Amino acid sequence: MVNSTTHPRASFRDNPREQERIRDLLSLVPERGTNLLDVGARDGYLSRKLADRFDAVVALDLEKPDIEHEKILPVRGDVTALSYPDGAFEIVLCAEVLEHIPPRSLVRACSELARVTSSYVIVGVPYKQDLRVGRTTCQACGKTNPPWGHVNAFDVVQLQTLFSDLVSEKISFVGQNNQKTNFVSRLLMDIAGNPYGTYVQQEPCMHCGAALQPPPDRGIFQKVLTKCAFLIGRLQLRSTDANPNWVHVRFRKRI
Repeated sequence: MVNSTTHPRASFRDNPREQERIRDLLSLVPERGTNLLDVGARDGYLSRKLADRFDAVVALDLEKPDIEHEKILPVRGDVTALSYPDGAFEIVLCAEVLEHIPPRSLVRACSELARVTSSYVIVGVPYKQDLRVGRTTCQACGKTNPPWGHVNAFDVVQLQTLFSDLVSEKISFVGQNNQKTNFVSRLLMDIAGNPYGTYVQQEPCMHCGAALQPPPDRGIFQKVLTKCAFLIGRLQLRSTDANPNWVHVRFRKRI
């Protein structure tokens, strides 16, 4: 059984920004309901909270979540091919998932989410994320990866287009983020081996599957490139407005 207080993500959950995101996301979920599908359940943190509101919760992930709870059914599944009939769930929650879906499969995933709900789909994704910031370089294959395994960036219009068969009933924004870069800074960081990438992420290299490891000590040349990248990026930030960190949308099934 996974104890949500000892799971590797537990300390991350304690972060005030993460708690703010979770509170806002849960505010979009009805206080009571029959059944809910939690897509991308991972350690079951949200599934457990939602089990207090719903008669039954299905916690779905690519690997079967290790959760023991009388009201939670952990299952292994793929959001692009859900093995449930149309309208099987009153609520479908999909948070911090769609940014990881390969672009070629994104439309299919959103279609599946809309298909299996009878009432609402609640989606949470990073908002207008600059995927060039925090890139990593795999020490095994030498290729670059986007931060946190995110391969898609979203705004409200794109989400509404992906879920065009549903009605966007409520939209909320959480947090603030001014992390932006440019072509020159990104190129210099890539050449320097991306020493400040998101190497703490659980997601492996998207090219070869190896665990991402921080690069070895940098030489003088790499340090100079990194410094130049920072200086150029700092100049850009002076004229860049901050964006919210996340956008949450509650979509309603059309009557």
